[in-house]
Amino acid sequence: MSPSPFTRRCVAELVGTAFLVGSVIGSGIMATALSRDVGVQLLANSLATGAALVALILTLQPVSAAFNPVVTLAEAALGGLPWREAGLLGVAQVVGGSLGAVVANLMFGLDAVALSSHSRSGGGVWLGEVVATFGLVLVVFGGIRSGRTDTLAFAVSGYIVAAYWFTSSTSFANPAVTVARMFSDTFSGIAPGSVPGFVLMQLLGGALGLAVVRVLWPRLSPLTPQES
Repeated sequence: MSPSPFTRRCVAELVGTAFLVGSVIGSGIMATALSRDVGVQLLANSLATGAALVALILTLQPVSAAFNPVVTLAEAALGGLPWREAGLLGVAQVVGGSLGAVVANLMFGLDAVALSSHSRSGGGVWLGEVVATFGLVLVVFGGIRSGRTDTLAFAVSGYIVAAYWFTSSTSFANPAVTVARMFSDTFSGIAPGSVPGFVLMQLLGGALGLAVVRVLWPRLSPLTPQES
């Protein structure tokens, strides 16, 4: 018997988020091993993350490719899926992201779990997370509701690469990724004490982005599959 569509969605979100976090942490470790220049390290980290994100969205989009609890909650708020399913998908994303962090650590010969000591806090950094998540929700649902899902992988990935550089927080913009990154005391890590502030700002940015999406695209475009 084949798995149900929702089970397939959960597996896709778990696997996709695991690979996303693995690319973030793994490329950060590799970058610091190959260069002492922080700018070069961030460049390598952002490009590797963006490239992985394109591949993952293109591959998993036919099943499910949010990889982000904020995006999933916004989808539920727009009537795209039941709240209970959104919650379960969020759990799959957090579990997948944590597994990705563990695997990335092990690939580079580090302890499976090492809580990060990299503190990330302060008004400017928190504002950066609001901006990063606001923009991500705008890009994702602007593309979906205007019927341009075929270009979504490139739009989202391009935005994330850019946001690494133009936001003070280097654009985590994802609660599942944020939680996972606290398990790696490496270039991409975040101290556990900094996680609640980041997640709160991501939820705020997501809510603001959702409000603007409702104004700009009150209905799905006639070009979208849902209404074709």
